[in-house]
Order: sequence, then structure tokens, then C-alpha cells
Amino acid sequence: MSIAKEFQLEERQIDRIISMAWEDRTTFEAIEYQFGLTEKQVIIFMKEQMHPRNWRKWRARVQGRKTKHEKLRGNDVNRFKSNSQRHITGNRISKKKY
Repeated sequence: MSIAKEFQLEERQIDRIISMAWEDRTTFEAIEYQFGLTEKQVIIFMKEQMHPRNWRKWRARVQGRKTKHEKLRGNDVNRFKSNSQRHITGNRISKKKY
């Protein structure tokens, strides 16, 4: 059974997980917080969703990257959301009004 079916993810959620996984500053812990997928499950999910060549590029990119793991980040980074966001609720993001 695929991860998307196992977690009953909608198309919008699948797209969001993929984009979060590609973002350098978004940690695996942030993905787990929002969608309940562990790092191992995200890796399997990405392999299911992507063309093999693109998956290999993504895997090489995130493997060992300090910004993708909360424990490897410096102490000065203690958040996983942009300064322009007030709070994250599930998959909805509230932006600051200027």
C-alpha cells in the first residue's frame, strides 16, 4: 500500500508534502508535525511520487543536509516557519498583513 493511500492524503496535501520535502529549510520534523509522516515515510513517499531520476537527485540533495534535521541545525534556528507566517494550522498558513 502506498503512503498516500495509507494516510488518505488528498492531492493538495501530496503536492504540499513534495514541496516541503524539496525546501531546504523545512525539516522532516515539520512535515511530521503537519502530516504525521516520519522521515523514513517521507523518503518512501517521495520515491513513490517521483520519477526515479528526480528521486535520486532529491535524495542526494537532502542526505546529510543539516537544515533538513532539527537536531543538526544550529541553536539559532528554533522555528520551521517563515517570518511572514503567524501560525500554521494543519495545512493552512496565515500570512502577516502589511
